[in-house]
Amino acid sequence: MATQVRTSADIGALVRTTRKEQNLRQDELAGVSGVGVRFIVDLEAGKPTAQVGKVLQVLRMLGCSVDIVAPGERGR
Repeated sequence: MATQVRTSADIGALVRTTRKEQNLRQDELAGVSGVGVRFIVDLEAGKPTAQVGKVLQVLRMLGCSVDIVAPGERGR
């Protein structure tokens, strides 16, 4: 199911929900993603300055994909 993400808080909520659905603790997700626990805590809290590369890494480890739709592509 696709989730539309508009804010860093939306990403944080998606990460938290998906992590919990997979029965992972924050430290476990951090370990398999190659990031620190503090990064996961901040990401789930919606920190707007989280590093994009690390965010994508975490999302990938959770099995999420990111699709970016350009303005002219909407509705096709």
